Amino acid sequence: GTSQGTVTDIDGNYSLHVTGEATVLVFSSVGYVQEEIVVGSQTIIDLSMVLDVTSLEEIYGTQRKVDVTGSVGVATAEDILANPSFNALQGLKGKVSGVNIFSNSGSPTGSPRVMIRGISTINSSSDPLVVVDGVVMEDFRFLNPNDIERIEVLKDASATAIYGARGANGVILVTSKRGGRNNDVVISYDGYLSVGRIRKKMDLLNAEEWLEVIERGYENAPKYKDYAPGEEPVLTRNDPNLFDSNGNPLYDTDWQDEATRTAVSHNHQLSIQQGGEKSSIGAFLNYSDNQGIMLNSWMKRVNAKFAFDTDPKEWLSMGINMMVNKTWENETEETGGHQMPRRTIIEMPPIFPVKFPDGSWSNSFTIDDNFGLEAMANPVHVLETQERLRDRTQVFGNAYLTFHLLPGLDLKTQLGIDSHTREYKFYSPKDLINISAPNGRAEIENNEVFYWQEETYLSYNNTIGDHRINSVLGLSWQERTYTWNRSRTQGFADDFFKYNNMGAATIPDPPSSGYEKWSMNSYFLRIGYTYRNKYLATITARADGSSRFGENNKYGYFPSLGLGWIISNEGFMKDASSIDQLKLRASYGITGNTEIGTYRSLATVGSGTVLINGERAASSQVNRLANPELEWEKTAQFDVGINLEMYNSRITLELDYYHKLTSDLLLDRPVPHSTGFGSVIDNIGEVSNRGVDFLINTKNITGGAFQWETALNLNYNKNSIESLGENDEDIFPGPWWVSGSQIILRVGEPLSSYYGYRRLGTWGTDEADEAANVGAVPGVAKRSTEKEIIGKGMPDWTGSFINRLYYKNFDLTVDLQFVMGVDVLQQFFHSTEDRTGYANGLSTILYEGWTEENQNTMVQQIRNAPLNGQNSEIDDHWVADGSYLRGGLILLGYTFGNDYLAKSGLKGLRVYASVDNAFVLHSKDFKGYDPEATSWGNDQWGQNIFFFQYPKPRTFTLGVNVKF
Repeated sequence: GTSQGTVTDIDGNYSLHVTGEATVLVFSSVGYVQEEIVVGSQTIIDLSMVLDVTSLEEIYGTQRKVDVTGSVGVATAEDILANPSFNALQGLKGKVSGVNIFSNSGSPTGSPRVMIRGISTINSSSDPLVVVDGVVMEDFRFLNPNDIERIEVLKDASATAIYGARGANGVILVTSKRGGRNNDVVISYDGYLSVGRIRKKMDLLNAEEWLEVIERGYENAPKYKDYAPGEEPVLTRNDPNLFDSNGNPLYDTDWQDEATRTAVSHNHQLSIQQGGEKSSIGAFLNYSDNQGIMLNSWMKRVNAKFAFDTDPKEWLSMGINMMVNKTWENETEETGGHQMPRRTIIEMPPIFPVKFPDGSWSNSFTIDDNFGLEAMANPVHVLETQERLRDRTQVFGNAYLTFHLLPGLDLKTQLGIDSHTREYKFYSPKDLINISAPNGRAEIENNEVFYWQEETYLSYNNTIGDHRINSVLGLSWQERTYTWNRSRTQGFADDFFKYNNMGAATIPDPPSSGYEKWSMNSYFLRIGYTYRNKYLATITARADGSSRFGENNKYGYFPSLGLGWIISNEGFMKDASSIDQLKLRASYGITGNTEIGTYRSLATVGSGTVLINGERAASSQVNRLANPELEWEKTAQFDVGINLEMYNSRITLELDYYHKLTSDLLLDRPVPHSTGFGSVIDNIGEVSNRGVDFLINTKNITGGAFQWETALNLNYNKNSIESLGENDEDIFPGPWWVSGSQIILRVGEPLSSYYGYRRLGTWGTDEADEAANVGAVPGVAKRSTEKEIIGKGMPDWTGSFINRLYYKNFDLTVDLQFVMGVDVLQQFFHSTEDRTGYANGLSTILYEGWTEENQNTMVQQIRNAPLNGQNSEIDDHWVADGSYLRGGLILLGYTFGNDYLAKSGLKGLRVYASVDNAFVLHSKDFKGYDPEATSWGNDQWGQNIFFFQYPKPRTFTLGVNVKF
């Protein structure tokens, strides 16, 4: 009940000063059963600890940690909450080997992308399956991280095959907090206050520099277009609202400063846990208010959770676990290439103010001089007046009954639900040019998701002499329904009604709605066998039937085999006293992926309306060809690994090599045009992933007042497309933007390969004739004649290096994260460097651009695009090395000692201060905010490809943990 403690030396010696014979010593070590001993009158207490036999809990029964043959990573509540965050996935980042979590946005509403051991699919989802307390959960990003007890990540087929058709992308198992123990009542409060500010600004042109660029563009205009004498364009600076009498700009607005703010966020968690002899209760309440650093972006959450477990009879256990999660947010648009604030904080010319002295908003057209600017509302105007409100309510939980039939034999049945009600309300005012002017636009969308699952299974756990058996046999039903409706309209007289009176607008869109349902029925078996605590085997089999697949292939079958050898328990290892445990394990199995849209195997009929003789009439048409043979994508995975613990767990190591091959990819196969269609979805193609997961934890210094622990996590993955159907033809999946699809899928190359030209430099004056042959002039980009692969968006190496230092009651955590072997496609180069005159841009335009005196450069000569067009194509000048080293977290804490707690009446008190995203070291060729990002939302191929991005803040936090 206190924070007072010590650590033994390598021989197990320790000393500890305590007061009172009622003091209880708690002995704990990773991988061993926690023991509690009352001191009494003893002055020497010796203890031999035993291995923890139940520290890995899965959805189907409990398996001893030592018996596990699969590859499983674990993160505790302490690991996850070390980084104060609204999102539990942020706390998991860098804690488990083989798991990549891409933090693509600084927005409080942004969602990290999770990838376990690479990407193995093309058209299906690559997201892992998330199971919370035995129930599959959608929108895990909104779960309150304070409610989490531990997270286990299942990575190989031996671990994930029990999830069959949904386990191909890995499985994240979440165990939430429940009731208390030891007939005690514990009341806890955890809270923090965070202050965030933009960490880095992009290097842009100021007002004088931008005007110089515009003037040079006018000066160079005759070079790019023939003008008769006296007809050359003339630039004026006569607008009195923007220039003084000498033509000097009145304003020099830093839009990055004006559109961002110091964001203040806070989080509060209250927990009450009580335990008794036969029952336990836990109640948890959370409130979180998260501000984004861009103006008016925010998210709030109220989360309530209740858990009750009881053993009313010796033969019966039962419990219920329910959660209600409510979130509100005003989001900032982050996708595509629209004229939205994440773009205009960069491109809005600095000569404009936020507002003019009369209080009117500026925009790029509030100028009398003919600059030929692109139409854009200023970002502050958009952020302050546009509403993008999302309201979500989630009800989640389960109830279970466990019948203890015989010693070691249990029958468990549980029913779980995950229900979501979501509302989106949008209004964009009448005065936002190039967005919603002159009519204003309103939208309301509502959708509901209801998912349920029922599972009943027998579990048998017993030890008979040298034999230990752990087995599970069961069946499962799951169903998900999704309904939605949407109304859109425009043509408002003013901005008064917004989305509150859609009928006040004069130009409504036709209303739309939809309904979807899918269901699954499954049967599963797992047998774990251990002989003499040395030889391990796990056999898993699952059959899944899904409504989403073809009539002739509804069911898929997913087996796996895992073998293990605890070498350290062999007689020949008895003299290796330094080794606590050495386990060799290997597994092979098949898992599946069902994550495609509903009804894809059917010949569906679309409905709509058409105009006939000036009147609207109903219409229908066949949307797609049927494929009754459509079946699961299958991922076969081989894994071999070792687990090593040495020197009383001062060194623990996990090392895995894996090879994943995904076949029967769900792709669109071309069909003869005589069918009336271009393609039909079918099972063709293969993708492979090979890699290594490595995690080592060391206790470098133990005993005494100073202690030091280190964790090094390394993940290597090589991804390759093995086949794409009969002819292995290239596929161009998008995102479609400048120069077409910017991603290519090609056999022998990794997924997420960028496709574009090579920039060979810029044409020099001595190459004028050669340039003319390709329609160019000196000063423009010199590119390859054909497109080729110019980079990739998925990293070879990811990892973290975490150090924890303790001195008396102080603790210091330094968490460094790194990525190597990846590229960033800086799409914003299109409009901030290769196309000048329409908007503001990077300072490289002025200081690195081609001139007759500076011809050895990659940056093109300044020319004015409104006058002379542009020369902008995707090429490798847009690509930068995406490797980085990030100061993810630096945290200093202080835990109050026993003396203070005795005086205050508290059971525990800790205060801490931290800085998150302290620094990022990256390539000088990268010109954006952060090298890990996307502006393509959930696009499968959008990783590290972005036009513009929501900047990530540097965040300072003060927090407290109190136990009463």
